[in-house]
Amino acid sequence: MKIFVAGATGVIGRRLVPLLVASGASVSAVARTNPKAAQLKKQGATPVRVDLFDPAAVEAAVSGHDAVINVATKIPTGFRSFLPSSFAENIRIRTEASQNLALAAINTRARTFIQESFAPVYPDRGEEWIDESVPIQPASYVQSVADAESAAAEFTKSGGSGIVLRFSFFYGPDSPHTQLMVNSVRRGFTPALGAADSFMSSIWLDDAASAVCAALSVPAGTYNITDDTPMRRREAFDLLATELGAKRPRLLPRWVSRAMGSVAETLGRSQRISNAKFRQATHWVPKVPSLHAGWKLVAKEIGSNSR
Repeated sequence: MKIFVAGATGVIGRRLVPLLVASGASVSAVARTNPKAAQLKKQGATPVRVDLFDPAAVEAAVSGHDAVINVATKIPTGFRSFLPSSFAENIRIRTEASQNLALAAINTRARTFIQESFAPVYPDRGEEWIDESVPIQPASYVQSVADAESAAAEFTKSGGSGIVLRFSFFYGPDSPHTQLMVNSVRRGFTPALGAADSFMSSIWLDDAASAVCAALSVPAGTYNITDDTPMRRREAFDLLATELGAKRPRLLPRWVSRAMGSVAETLGRSQRISNAKFRQATHWVPKVPSLHAGWKLVAKEIGSNSR
């Protein structure tokens, strides 16, 4: 199988490419710089230079591939991620780039198109489990998630297999957001938004990458990619503090959430997200089934370096 990957050097892509190569696939992967191209060559992929906002160039690059995987994003890091104005580039990627890739895949007769999406656009459901039948409710700054998902839907309408993967919150030792959480907890507070007893759903980065590989064999549709056991925010960050040997962190006061507007409202929703549909469609099982296991790995891999 010949596979084209956009977003190949991001936190998911750099884990995904070696898995695809190991499966026997011939992988073409987008690289924007010479060091990134060298990295992809070492992983066994063929680096491709292409402007994802240029439809003709994208179609030329995608031509000849059986599957197109789009995990390209530009998520702001640090506390900038709480500002809606910081998402402009990511919005453009989810709207223009996703549409260009899907159209190119249609025009060049690829069989499969996989589009990364964002599970926290589900509404707040309190204690209830959330499956793929629940309509999404994106705030304005993440409305582009719906645009990206529509690109996959158009691919399916054309006769191909369009697959949307709604990922819950990524975490792992090289995630800037995880490093922010670790540093914050060490200082005695957590940047997590939402009520203490609300649920948060997460996915270990390596498990997210393996899920993308597994998605190459599923029927067209939308799938939640998340671990097995969502946790309440208070419990989750108390557990991280314990693993780091830190004091119990304070949650942010409510006025902070109010000041952050739609970003805080989205990131503070109670979301107990289920991965049952994807697990039933594949043999995929998360190797890190919950934050109970994941925080131990985080503390082991980056905790000692941040003291």
